[in-house]
Formats: sequence, structure tokens, C-alpha cells
Amino acid sequence: MDSVWLKDYPEQVPASIDYREIPLYQALDEAADDFPERRALSFLGKRMTFQEVRQEARSLAHVLQEAGLEKGDRVGLMLPNCPQYMLSYYAVLYAGGTVVQVNPLYTDRELEQILVDSSAKMLITLDLLYPKATRVKSSTPLTTIVTTSIADYLSFPKNKLYPIKSRKDNNIIVDTTGSIPFLSHREHPPIEPVEIDPKEDIAVLQYTGGTTGAPKGVMLTHFNLSANVEQIGHWFYKYSRGDGRKLLAVVPYFHVYGMTCNLNFGIFNAYEQIILPKFEIEQVLKTIDKEKPNLFPGAPTMYVGLLNHPKLKKYDLSSIEACISGSAPLPVEVQEKFERVTGGRIVEGYGLSETSPVTHTNCIWDKRVPGSVGIPVPDTIAKIVQADGETAAAPGEIGEILVRGPQVMKGYWKRPEDTQAVLRDGWLHTGDLGYIGEDHYFRIVDRKKDLIIASGFNIYPREVEEILYEHPAVKEAVVIGLPDAYRGETVKAFIVLKDDVTVTEEELDQFCRENLASFKVPRRYEFRDELPKTFVGKILRRVLVEEERVKQLEESS
Repeated sequence: MDSVWLKDYPEQVPASIDYREIPLYQALDEAADDFPERRALSFLGKRMTFQEVRQEARSLAHVLQEAGLEKGDRVGLMLPNCPQYMLSYYAVLYAGGTVVQVNPLYTDRELEQILVDSSAKMLITLDLLYPKATRVKSSTPLTTIVTTSIADYLSFPKNKLYPIKSRKDNNIIVDTTGSIPFLSHREHPPIEPVEIDPKEDIAVLQYTGGTTGAPKGVMLTHFNLSANVEQIGHWFYKYSRGDGRKLLAVVPYFHVYGMTCNLNFGIFNAYEQIILPKFEIEQVLKTIDKEKPNLFPGAPTMYVGLLNHPKLKKYDLSSIEACISGSAPLPVEVQEKFERVTGGRIVEGYGLSETSPVTHTNCIWDKRVPGSVGIPVPDTIAKIVQADGETAAAPGEIGEILVRGPQVMKGYWKRPEDTQAVLRDGWLHTGDLGYIGEDHYFRIVDRKKDLIIASGFNIYPREVEEILYEHPAVKEAVVIGLPDAYRGETVKAFIVLKDDVTVTEEELDQFCRENLASFKVPRRYEFRDELPKTFVGKILRRVLVEEERVKQLEESS
């Protein structure tokens, strides 16, 4: 296939890379060898060097092996962003295991589902989450639980800039009898790493959201993940490894985007990671002002939240040089305002759990096309196909996006039929709808399942949402399709307004009619104080769809 987008590559970015086939932990070893005393992380006042991170990760790997971990065994990490996550992630890899990413907000049922599907024999988690783990232990393959407290890696007396509740300073007592204390690793010598076949051995099981049934474990090899870090690294051609830059790590590590673009990217490039356990707007503003991070990978709702904070002007955000926005569409209005405020560059990218995750991004310092997800990164081929899944779509024609490249998953864990359904002839069928513009840049219009069909017309929620975001009163917006006896489906918009601003349905309707074809204009509006979101800040459209479905069932009964 003719990769027409290569003509838009910056001259410093190669079309193809000579990848190193290495285990992920080798990047940490190299950072510790080359920059032993350089800071690897900062967490609420706690600092650790690369040498310290390696030492503790290898010692923790010793504890896991003594507890019975063998090569290929799965270990769940149910932790927020904290030093223990970094240490645990690399400890599992040093010991030859596979990391199973677990959202700390999972219910008992969701946790049980993940542990059973992955056959995880160990779980590393916070003491405050230990009761949840013990409740599901008997119905899962789990044999060992390692517990830690946020306070284990806090510096005391506590820094007033970062108020946080912890076991030590709030007298929170949790009975973790029967678990292995995380800090016990300090009594063990570091191990030598287990030998890894990077292209075959699975580093991470990244579970999809399960929006269309049971969640599936995406098998990402050491090579998938290291290749994606290399691809992203070439995109940041003005930066070099060990040049002293800092990453703001607020996107959760357990999310594939945070794992690659913060955790692994930071280690591979020997950058300091300024870690925050969750996204709290004022805390993020204070941290940027004080710690001066240069890179801020995030989601659009994060940037929206910062830009609409009433104390925004109080903080200096000028250290921010570059941001790649992922996980959801980035409204053009948000991009433009964020750049005015910080002076940095923010570009939209695209990817999936199945692709480690990055496949496309706009150029950071060169040509970029607002409203697009950019062009494929090195060694990544993408195309648009028609409904049959094979016939190439014409330029500008909307179809399904297919991709292939070194970052594409090995397959779904224990799901050969699902794997065959999406991996065909070397192409990953993403399930996302998009098109290639005349400028060769890719646009995402929506997920197949989110497409709204009203009176025979295709309506892409993102297009309607982009217009709503342009209205000066709108802070957040999401659009869904509702069943309609006459039109098939009709459009409903959920709106969160900016503080101290009002707008009526009639005013929004008029605004949309001035900017959209009439069949795309929402027929119903609902104003809310907030919208349901994932931990990473992605608006949960499916939750709103389900709420509407339940509401209609109640009305009809």
C-alpha cells in the first residue's frame, strides 16, 4: 500500500526503525547503569533514583519468586499511580511474569472476572483494597496477596502542598493478616532477571473495557510495548534520552496509555516521572507550577478541567512543552485554548489497547491538522475499508480503520475466535470508523457501535459534539442515539455548563442549526452537573445509553 502520509513526516523521523528486541526490564537496567543517581520519580515529596528503583524492583522480584512465581505466571497490579506501581510492574517482569492491569475501582465482581480469566496467582494491592481482594480470593486462582500503603512511600513530615490521607497520618488500620508486606522486599537481595523472548513472551495482559460483553485480555509482548515506545520516541525528535526532561504521570499506569506514554516512555528515556495518584484539578495545577514538568500526556477532559478552573491564572504552566492527547477526541477549541495558556504544543493521537496503544499522532513541531488524529507512526500502515472489511474506501469515504505494525497485539488471551475475528491477514480491524482526508491525515468519526442512524442518515456523535464544544457556555458534551419509532434513532445531547454560565435548550438548538445539517441537530438536551467518566477521564457514553434504556423500560412498564 502506498503510504502517502510519509511525505508529511518531519525529515528527522524515519519511515522505518531498526528495533531492538529487548525485554522491557532492560530499559530500567540501562537507565540505572547510565544515570544511577538521576531522579526516576517524585511522589508527593518522595524521590527515588533509577538505581534505587532497579534495586527495589529486583528485590521485590525475589519476594515474588519465593512466594511461587514462575516464568509466565500472571500477577495482578491493583494500585493507583504510586512508586509501588513502578516497582511492582518491573519486579514482575524481572521475575519472568506477566503483569495483569487491574483498575482499583473495580467492583468485587469485576475483579473476580479478571482474576479468573487471567488465572492470576498473585495480586499486589493497597492495604485499603485488601478486603476486596480477600472477598474474591476463594473463587479465583489467587494464592498470594502482597499489600502496601500509600504511606510506605511518602516522605514525612508531610508536604503541605500535597494533602493526602494515608494509614500513618490518619490512624487507618486495615487487617492484612495473611498477606505479604510490600516492604519485606528490603530484606531480600536483588535477583538476576529471568531470560525473556521479547517477541513471544507476554509482558502485559491489558483488559479491554468490556463494553460489548465480557472484557478480553489483550496480550502485549515485550516487543510490542518496547517497539511502541521507540516509535513514539522518534516522534519527539527534539528530545534525547537522559536530557533531564520531566513527565507528569497523572494518567493511570493501569491504563494502556499511561503505561506506555508515562511509565515505559519515562524509563526508556531516563526521564523523571512526577507521579500523582489521581487527577484532582487544583493539585495538578499546583504540581505543574512547583515541579515544572515538560511533558503532560492526558485526556481531553483533563485539559478541559484545568482550563475551566477558576484559579487557573494563579499558576505558572509555562514549563509544559508538549502533550499528546489520547483516549477520546480532542475538541479543537480545547486545543487552541490550552496552547494559549501554556505556550506549549498539544496534539491529538489515536490508538487502542490492541496496539500498545499508539498508531497515529499529529506532528508536534511540524505540520499538524487540528481535528485529525494525524498520521501513522513509523512502520505502521493504516487503511480505510468499506463494510465488507476488504474493499478499500475512496479518499474521503468513511469506513473501518485497519492497521498493522510491530505494536499490534499477539491476540486475545484464551480467545482464539475473537482473535481471528479482528486479526485477519496481518491487519487489525479496529472497529473504529474514519476517513483519510485529501491532506492524507486520518480522522476518526466514531466507533461502529456509536454510529447513530436517523431517517437513514448516518450521524457521527463526534461531529455533533465538536459543534457543542464551540458554544461558549459548554464545558463538556456527549451525544447518544435514542430509539425513535419514526426516525429509527434520534439524537440526545448531555451537557455540562461552565461555572456561572447559563444557556437554554432553545439557544443551543439555534446554535446547532446554524452549524449542522438539520438531521444531525439534537432533538433532546439534558443538563448535568457532571458526566460519568472512566478513571482516565474518558466520558462513558455507554453508561448514558444504559441509563436511557432503563428509563424507557420503566416508562413503558
